[in-house]
Parts: sequence; structure tokens; C-alpha cells
Amino acid sequence: MLQMITTRNVFVGGLLLRVGMLLFGLWQDAHMTVKYTDIDYSVFTDAARFVWAGGSPYQRSTYRYTPLLAWLLTPNIWLHATFGKWLFVACDCAVGALITRILRARKIDDSTTAAYAALWLLNPQVATISTRGSAESVVCAAVMAALYAFQRRSLVLGSTLFGLAVHLKIYPIVYALPLLVALDSTTYGAQPSSQARLLNVYRVKFFAISAGVFMLLSVVMYGAYGREFVDETYVYHVTRKDHRHNYSMWFFPIYLEFHSSASLAMGLLSFLPQVAVVATIGLVYGKDLYFAAFAQTFAFVAYNKVCTAQYFMWYVCFLPVVWPYNAQRLWPKGAALLAIWFGSQALYLQQAYRLEFLGENTFAWLWLAGLAIFASNNWILQQIIASQRIEPLFTSSSLVSTLRPKDRGSKKDR
Repeated sequence: MLQMITTRNVFVGGLLLRVGMLLFGLWQDAHMTVKYTDIDYSVFTDAARFVWAGGSPYQRSTYRYTPLLAWLLTPNIWLHATFGKWLFVACDCAVGALITRILRARKIDDSTTAAYAALWLLNPQVATISTRGSAESVVCAAVMAALYAFQRRSLVLGSTLFGLAVHLKIYPIVYALPLLVALDSTTYGAQPSSQARLLNVYRVKFFAISAGVFMLLSVVMYGAYGREFVDETYVYHVTRKDHRHNYSMWFFPIYLEFHSSASLAMGLLSFLPQVAVVATIGLVYGKDLYFAAFAQTFAFVAYNKVCTAQYFMWYVCFLPVVWPYNAQRLWPKGAALLAIWFGSQALYLQQAYRLEFLGENTFAWLWLAGLAIFASNNWILQQIIASQRIEPLFTSSSLVSTLRPKDRGSKKDR
């Protein structure tokens, strides 16, 4: 059956799925009480309107993003209100295209590549998030393009895109650790040395270029909007206290102490286990860059003090490029892990429905459901790590393939 699946069919199917959902969303917004479009899209559009009028995007309350996003969405004002959604769909499809390129570069055959690319391109949850107007696909596209550039040994392009990705949303900064681990002297053809060097020219260039791009963009935005840019785009996410219910296990304790200093302390303390787990994964599995990024992001989202469905896209985009090396395979063990992942969320959503639509006090049950999500995510990540075959992105065989094309005959390491 796999032979019947092609990357072209999967890509076309993914595009049609998104276009269909986007058009249906327009109809739903026009004819139904419950709107399809996410509230964030209204925030983006309002910010773009202020920018187009010569003002600041932060004149729109709750806009907590880089002004670059508002600039990108100004066609929402002068062209068409749905421009941003089409842009997000295009980025969504770009991620799918990058997934296929990454898998092919790792010597995965076409039918298998198509099957795993379908985890993103034919995923209705992913398509829903982008067509409702969430901008997560823009960040995912920047991250995947950066890592693919590193895979192709384009250090300057990869570093530039990485700096852009961190500017768009700060969480990709965690990938700096596995990148620094992966960029050892053998990455670009040097002979292995008996003495490991913490600093080498590749790590220094990566840091200088990526930090330079990030700082340049930040200076431009600071020059345009001042301290407000720093506070709303970066500081807010560090000190953020969210009283609205979400998947995070930290929600209820922060909610109960929302008007006291204890909630701020809990929000800051929540970073400690998150940083410890994410940093450890990045250092231990850095040689396998894509898997390190997947596991880091999965842990980052699971331990974060705020967690919504949009955040899941941050690690789902890596799943197709790491799962071919997992002993669980897609069926049946992979399906079992997926069932647990969805099941824990369904338990939470049941309680959220009772709270939001029936007016019942289910806060304690919501918190217990959040704990169940946290526990199940930790167990799922442990299962994936335990069954993953670590496949270094840069191996001696790949160096031979890149540096000496005439010797490409041997594939025994694959």
C-alpha cells in the first residue's frame, strides 16, 4: 500500500485540505454564531491596521509578537482580510516540502517519505490551526528551513534563518544547544581530533551570525517602537501570568494566587524544571539534530506554564523526520502512543466544555486533567526516547558523500 502513496499526492491532498478548510471557515464566520477564525487573527489584523496607519502594533492590546509579523500582514488591510490565512497556509505547505527534502537527504525512499510527510500535510489538527489564522506555521517554516540549511552544510544561511526564527518567537533559542553540539570540527570535513575543542570556527560563526541577525532585527524594532517592543515581545513571556484555563499543569495554582506575588514566583519557578530537562536533552542528543529539537520542543511544551493547542505544532513538524528512526513504527505501537496523547486531551476538553458551556465549576477537575496530560506526555516522551535510534546528522559516510562524490557507492551505514 505504501507504494501507492507518493509525495506529490500527499502534498496535493494537504493543499486541498487546507484550501477547503479555509473556504469553509469563511462560510462559518459569515453564517454561524460560533466563529471559525481564531481570536489571534483579529489581534494580528488590528496590529497590522495600526502599522499601516503609521502607528505601533502594540496599540492593539494583547499583541505580544514581533512587529515584523504585523508588517507581514499589512496586506490584510490594503489587499484582502484573508491574506494572512493564505500566507499561513503557504508556510504550512512549505514545512511539508521541507520535510520531504529532509527525508530524501537522509536517504529515505520516496514512498516512506510520503507516508511520514502525511503526518504533517494530512494532519487535520495542523491544518485547522493555520486556517483559523494562527501564525505558528511561519515560525515552524523558519525553524525547519534553518535546520535543513545546516543539514546541507550551509552555515551562513542556517545561522541567518536561525536568528530570524528566534526573533519571530523566542522558544527556538533552545535549539542553540544541539546546534553547538552538532557543529564540531568533523561536520565540515576536518579529521577527528583526540582533543575535543569547546570552541571552533563553525561554532563561533554560528553564534556570531545568528546573534547578529537577532540583534539587528531587535535594534530595528527597538528604534521604531522603543521599550514597548522589548516588554511586549520578550519580557511579557518571562513574567506572564495566565488566569485563563489551558493545558498546563501550572494553570490552576497560578489562577488561585493570581493577585498575589506567589503567582509570579510560581511562574518563574516553573522555568527551572523546564530549563533543566530541555538543556539536558539538547546536550545529550545534539548529534542527532532533528531528534534533539523534537524531544526538546516536546518537553518545552509539556513543562511550559502556558500551553495551548497551537504549541503542539512546534514539535509535530519534527515528528515526520524523526519517526522513521523509531522502533515503535507507525503501527501499532505508534498508534497507541497517539491514542494516549489524544485521550488525555479529550479528558481535559470534557471538563473545559462543562466549565465554558454548562457553567459548572470544574476547575479542580481541569487541573487534574492537566496533570494527566503532563504525566502522559512525560511517559510518551520517555517511550519515544527509549526506542529511538540516534542517527547523527553528520556522519563519516555523509562526509564522504558530500566531499568525494565519486565514492558514493557504499550505503551500508544506512
